[in-house]
Amino acid sequence: MFRNQYDSDVTVWSPQGRLHQVEYAVEAMKQGSATVGIKSDTHAVIVALKRAQNELSSHQKKIYEIDVHAGVSIAGLLSDGRILARFLQTECSSWRWDYKQPVPIKKLAEAMQLKLQANTQYYGRRPFGVGILIAGYDKDGAHIIQTDPSAEVVSMHGTSIGARSQSARTYLERNVDKFEKSSPEELIVHALLALRDTLPAEENLSAQNTSIGIVGKDSPFSLLEDAQVSVHLNSVSTHPRTTAQAQGGGAEPMQM
Repeated sequence: MFRNQYDSDVTVWSPQGRLHQVEYAVEAMKQGSATVGIKSDTHAVIVALKRAQNELSSHQKKIYEIDVHAGVSIAGLLSDGRILARFLQTECSSWRWDYKQPVPIKKLAEAMQLKLQANTQYYGRRPFGVGILIAGYDKDGAHIIQTDPSAEVVSMHGTSIGARSQSARTYLERNVDKFEKSSPEELIVHALLALRDTLPAEENLSAQNTSIGIVGKDSPFSLLEDAQVSVHLNSVSTHPRTTAQAQGGGAEPMQM
């Protein structure tokens, strides 16, 4: 039995119990440029690698503010990511209108889960080809939520999605014990070091290809670009590169 008998739409199961269209969407997420998210007791940080189609084009935006207490970063098809970011912005706005307070991150994760699940269930739709990291802070503390096209939505201490993200996850696993009590500046350095490990040895992070988002206790979500990013990259430059990026392997990142 051939795979192409079972991958024509999202509602047809293969004899092995797989939905191939969902798996293809997950592959699209894995080929997008990497993004990293980590949290401490009081803050959550997301950093993302931006790509440009060519030397004449601008870098594509990868991090979006969805409310004063939350933001998202994207790996995969940016058009799909923008749709989901706008959906989350609407959810935040609706909750504020109804309850006069910020939406709990747990409720935001549940809404995202239902949105993603619908596109894996109904004929005539396709899964979103994008993964999203949600960084937020509410009465329960800081949160990093990871989503993928299969509608798996989980809370993480630290994670990375996108091309060569295994190298970043290796760094995060080695240093996860340090995150809980880290200051915001230390969290940003850890996130940038993990993101740097997703790059080939001949490439490096720069103010043009890196975005940073941070939110925390008594700190609304803020997006750092250009000169603000350079300050933190200077701190990262004092740390020698590891061999993780050489071991990570994986396909070349697409312009996503």
